[in-house]
Amino acid sequence: MALSDNIKGAIYMSAAMAGFGFNDMLVKAATKTLATGEIILIRGAISTLLIFLLALHMGALRPLKTVMHPMLALRVLAEVTATFTYIYALGQLPLANAGAILQFLPLAVTLGAALFLREPVGWRRWGAIIAGFVGVLLIIKPGPDGFSIASFLALACVFAAAARDIATKQLPQGIPTVFVTLMTSLAVTVGAGIFIQPLGGWHSPSITDVTLLGLAAVCLMIGYLALISSMRTGEISFIAPFRYTYMIWALALSFLVFGDLPDIFMLAGCAIVVASGIYTFYRENRRRTGLPAQSLPHAPH
Repeated sequence: MALSDNIKGAIYMSAAMAGFGFNDMLVKAATKTLATGEIILIRGAISTLLIFLLALHMGALRPLKTVMHPMLALRVLAEVTATFTYIYALGQLPLANAGAILQFLPLAVTLGAALFLREPVGWRRWGAIIAGFVGVLLIIKPGPDGFSIASFLALACVFAAAARDIATKQLPQGIPTVFVTLMTSLAVTVGAGIFIQPLGGWHSPSITDVTLLGLAAVCLMIGYLALISSMRTGEISFIAPFRYTYMIWALALSFLVFGDLPDIFMLAGCAIVVASGIYTFYRENRRRTGLPAQSLPHAPH
């Protein structure tokens, strides 16, 4: 594959992470005045409409009975869980801390694939998973002075998202990506409507609140579209490490918008998680291709 395709894929991946970073910043800003349930409901309604129009344009709509496929149903349930837990955690934690915990996701997917799909994982990647989890512990600082329910929910979001990604790998090729995204967004929105009272109830949103969540929905759409484009353009081994550019946005926005400064434990934990994730991508590519280390493409520092 031409290097230019890899560069394009890396740009798409970086753009996706920027979209997700700004989405998280806007959602966190909305948590100052709105409860978790109504944030998910309002943003979800806007996102679902946008995705529906895109799916209609692409001819990607399918019969609703398609949702009954076990892996699609599992993916939808896992996404609902991940969304609810992450948005609640985002309202309680600094943006950079919540985002840093989420960077454990690729390692959690590797762990889940080994345990449930029987994919081979060597001792080096097991070591990277353990190191990454140690990094997460540094970020959440378990103990009476550091641990909180929000930290636990952010970690729960990671494992729910890992279940979502593993289920996605098992979906039939004939189900379009946009349709999967549409059904997931619809389920999240309906779930928020059903459980809106336990999730904080309804408080009449201001025009500012709706604008924030409308922009968040657009950023989320940009993130998903750029992510799909990156996976279809470049080699995964080259573009996957650019997933961690999310932390640049999370750290910058956390400081510039909310005035949050990360402590040394958060920075050290984040560095360990990111390094472990990149090493896992490297080992997976080497296992798959059988190429010596020096012949693999390197992401820029």
